[in-house]
This record gives sequence, C-alpha cells and structure tokens, in this order.
Amino acid sequence: MQTWQVGEITIHCVVETVFKLPYNNKSFLLPGATPDELAKISWLKPHYLSEQGHLLMAIQALLIEAGDIKLLVDTCIGNDKPRRLTAGQALHTDFLDRLAHIGWQRHNVTHVVCTHLHVDHVGWNTLLEEGNWVPTFPNAEYLIGKQEYEFWSRSKSTDQQAVMEDSVTPIFNAGLVTLVEMNHTIDPGLQLIPTPGHTPGHVSVSIQSNGEKALITGDFIHHPCQIARPDWHCQFDEDIEAASSTRKRTLQTLADEDTLVIGTHFSKPAAGRVRLDDNNTWYLETDN
Repeated sequence: MQTWQVGEITIHCVVETVFKLPYNNKSFLLPGATPDELAKISWLKPHYLSEQGHLLMAIQALLIEAGDIKLLVDTCIGNDKPRRLTAGQALHTDFLDRLAHIGWQRHNVTHVVCTHLHVDHVGWNTLLEEGNWVPTFPNAEYLIGKQEYEFWSRSKSTDQQAVMEDSVTPIFNAGLVTLVEMNHTIDPGLQLIPTPGHTPGHVSVSIQSNGEKALITGDFIHHPCQIARPDWHCQFDEDIEAASSTRKRTLQTLADEDTLVIGTHFSKPAAGRVRLDDNNTWYLETDN
C-alpha cells in the first residue's frame, strides 16, 4: 500500500489491477511511444517500463483523509461489469476488502470525485446487489463535473452508454450526485482544477496543507513517459491539441511549485516530483 502525507492530509493508493501494455501500432494507447522512442527515456526503467519495452500501468483509486472528509478519487472499473477494456470479461476483485484493510468501510466514505466519466474511473460508483446496480458508497456525495456529464450524456457510443447506465445513472437516481464546476472547492485544501483535453470536462484534484502541495492527475497524463514527452497524445484524447497544451502548462506549474504528482495510472511508485534535467527536459523524481 502506497501512502503519502501532505501536511495534515493523508493520501492512500488502492490498486484494482496492474498491467503491461505492449506497443501495437494504431491500437496502442500512446501512439508516439514506440519502443525506440521509449528507450531514449532512461529513467522509465525499471518502474514504468519493463525490460521487454512494455509500459507498466495501473488502474487504482486515490483515497484522501482530510479531517472528517474521506474522499475517494476515481473508482476504477468495478466488479461484474464486462467491458471492452477487459476483453469483455467482468472483474471480480477484492477492491472493497483492500479499502477495509486501511480502515475505509464503504458506508464511511463522505465524498467521491470522478475526474472524468471514462469506464476505468467510475466503475465502483455502483455494485451489483440482488440483480440491481446500487451506489457502492451510499452516504457519499458524488461530485461530477457538469460539463463532463453533459458531454457524455449525449454520447452515441454503445460502450459509453453502458457505462452511464450501470455506473452513473444509479447514483443520480439515488440522489447522491452534485454537479459541479471544473474549479469546485471541496474543502479548504481540496479543490478541483480544470485539466481539459482528454475529455471536455476533465479535472484533477489539488491538495494543499501546511504549505505542502500535491496533485492527483486523473488522465490529463496517462504514463510518466508523457512527462518527458508531453506532446505524446493518448488515442482516447477527445481534443489532442488541448490535451497537449494542458500537459505542458500543468507540468510547468508542478515543477515551479515543487508539487507531489500522484499519477492515477502510474505503476508503483505512483508519485514523484517533476524536475528538469541537463537537457531542459522534464522527468519524474521519485523516492524509489
């Protein structure tokens, strides 16, 4: 279990699944990240790139403890939901047991933030109970971006419609959702910041306490290689130019402010600080 302290705020990382992602031409997540190009970024090994050249990635949730607030950021894929991402197979993980292991019961979660509404960020919003999809965190306020929700509510994609039907609509029906602006303040020290491009309403989560800062990325960046090459887009970016602009602008801010960067899809170690090398190229400095 990875845990970080930012002032008086504690952040835990709970992994749902980890995977290796080989380069596969046009189907690859990051088309620019060819084996030859990745080999030029030496610091990616061994944590973020395998010896065989596979990108190492994770699907995980970030848990924030700030006083009485227990905030869960992004809820992974979820159980019992066959998805194209999982080759049509439903997951059956012990994700909730992992939460309980660090003292988080699902009834005690006070807030849930979805940085955006893709399949691997909303899955544990709900669980299957007697054949019905019900809120996993029944006492939580689910914070969803208004612009993000409006965009995906109009989607004609059958895959996205399925995600909305089983992982988003039930929490609306339960009256647990608050639609918020992209710069919404959750609590002093916890704020959403706009990081659009991957999706129109994509947000990241800023954490500040006692002069220390951290940022949970969401998917404005998918893999640490994009720190060195922020021009490398993800094939699922809705607006490639906006996504690249967001990465460059945000990385510069993170480096200037000495902020702990916690990558939603970064394999272990999932956090570090953005630095500049002798070639004026950004890299991720970690404690490992």
